[in-house]
Amino acid sequence: MAKEFSRTQRIADQIQKELAVLIQLEIKDPRLGMVTVSSVEVSRDLAYANIYVTFLGKEDQVSNDEQVAVLNKAAGFLRSMLAKRLTVRTTPQLRFFFDESIQRGQYLSKLIDDAVSKDRNHHDKDVEEE
Repeated sequence: MAKEFSRTQRIADQIQKELAVLIQLEIKDPRLGMVTVSSVEVSRDLAYANIYVTFLGKEDQVSNDEQVAVLNKAAGFLRSMLAKRLTVRTTPQLRFFFDESIQRGQYLSKLIDDAVSKDRNHHDKDVEEE
């Protein structure tokens, strides 16, 4: 069981590294900005790989959706390029998704900062009144 996990994890890590380079060098679509491959999940049978990406620059939903669509459209091409670089018998089908965890983390961090700031201001007022 652990060996199977480590193999799929090693393949996922290799796919993540290779795709980061391939997307940067091979995809020439002007709609695509700076892409970061944040994580890759490979199915146990190696049939599918879910690739989670983030984009530098524009952070609106329409732009993110458009860029993910560009990557999904190029998935076949990227898969064929990946097949030449990987040492596995079959290369998984690639499916791209926008990774919302980073955006969500930034949002939660801002909420925490706001709450701390508000609490500090409230505490400072209490100290001044004493």
